[in-house]
Order: sequence, then C-alpha cells, then structure tokens
Amino acid sequence: MTDKQRIFADEYLKDLNGTRAYKIAYPNVKKDSVAAANASRLLTNAKLKAYIDEQLEIMHNERTADAQEVLEFLTSVMRGNQTEQTLIGLGEGNQGITEIDVGAKDRLKAAELLGKRHALFTDKVDLQSGDIVIKVGEWDAENEET
Repeated sequence: MTDKQRIFADEYLKDLNGTRAYKIAYPNVKKDSVAAANASRLLTNAKLKAYIDEQLEIMHNERTADAQEVLEFLTSVMRGNQTEQTLIGLGEGNQGITEIDVGAKDRLKAAELLGKRHALFTDKVDLQSGDIVIKVGEWDAENEET
C-alpha cells in the first residue's frame, strides 16, 4: 500500500466518505465525480480493504464495552460504588456541580438487570392438558357453507 493510499484509508475511516478522503489524499483532484469514481475503485483494492477492516475492528474493540465490562459496571452501581454529578445552588443564583451517590432507583435497576442476566427472576408456567388432536385436510361437508 502506498503512502497516499494509507492517507486515503485513514481519512476514509473518519467518516466513511470516500470522495472527501480521496480529495485529501490526492489534492490535485478537484472534481467530486472523479474523486468518487477513484475512491470507489480504491476501496476494491484488497490490501487497502484489509487495512480498513483491521482498523475498524480495532476502533470497535476500543469503543465497545464487552459483556464483562457491562456486568462489572452494573455490579459497582448496585453496590453503590458509583457516583453521579448534580447541580447544587450556591446562593445568589449561582450553581455548582457536586458528586452524589447513585440513587436507590438506579441501584435497584442495576440489581434487576444483573438478576435477569443470571436468570434469578424466572416465571414458571405449568401447563397440564390432555391430548390435543389436530386433523389437517379433513372437512365435514355438512358444515360447508355454499
């Protein structure tokens, strides 16, 4: 992959706009139609496409919480280890920001979500019925409306 192709790929990753990325990587190109056509062609390049896919995977992993992280956060909220910011009045119309403990409703919601994850709250349904027979394709001619 060339340096210009790498610049194109890095610019493309910012907003997935091939035309804009191509015009930055190749500043001599002024027409959007030329940039769009060449960007489309570049995006079929196997090495470039592999680089973009690799970078997207890295970005996804850095930005997305995994299941373990979510469970740890919910546990810390439930246990009251998290705080949140709120406004307080300082007098004479002034306000400030302070940290307070997470409220009981938020802690209860976190406990509920954790309970659902661990299947602690399951509805038990007991169905007892006799044999059910369904006959398909039989029709009583007497009940047929004409």
